[in-house]
Amino acid sequence: MFSFFKKDPLKELNKQYLQKLEEAMYAQRNGDIRSYSMLTSEAEDILKKIETMEKPTEK
Repeated sequence: MFSFFKKDPLKELNKQYLQKLEEAMYAQRNGDIRSYSMLTSEAEDILKKIETMEKPTEK
């Protein structure tokens, strides 16, 4: 009945993805390459989740 109160999971994942990329950028600027690579890897994992959610299911 109140489906408009539900959050869009795809929107939330996009927000997390952009946040991880921003954190990775700041880590790289500070010279922390190890944290940069870990954050970039986490962002790529989130991107894979986004792509699987966006892909239409084939019947």
